Amino acid sequence: KGTFKPKNPTKYNGNANNVIYRSLWELRVMKYLDDHPEVIWWASEELIIPYYNPIDNKKHRYFPDFVAKMKRKDGTVMTYVIEVKPEIQTKKPEQKRKTKRYIQESMTYVINQSKWKAATEFCKDHGWEFKIITEKHLGL
Repeated sequence: KGTFKPKNPTKYNGNANNVIYRSLWELRVMKYLDDHPEVIWWASEELIIPYYNPIDNKKHRYFPDFVAKMKRKDGTVMTYVIEVKPEIQTKKPEQKRKTKRYIQESMTYVINQSKWKAATEFCKDHGWEFKIITEKHLGL
């Protein structure tokens, strides 16, 4: 965890003096977004997407890790909402026994699925694209 200082603060959509990363994976994505010439602008945890949590039956606010507006290879422009997660959290936990760990992993999975469904619908409504980036995408 730490503070990221963009080399290109004009590309950052928000307060460029208060960009916080919560993992080295997020830091790697920040460096990419800051450096890549195809990125028009980007932001970290600046977007709020409401979602319904089926665990507590309440509405909550989801802050995706990143939003980035980028030029694609074909010259078109697309806005992406990006979440950085370990691949294991993108898959339904396999039940071996009903341990506390299994129950916690299952609840995390259900909540993530609810967040990502809301993000996918939000992006569809705005003509954007939702992406989940894992360690495999980062070459780790």
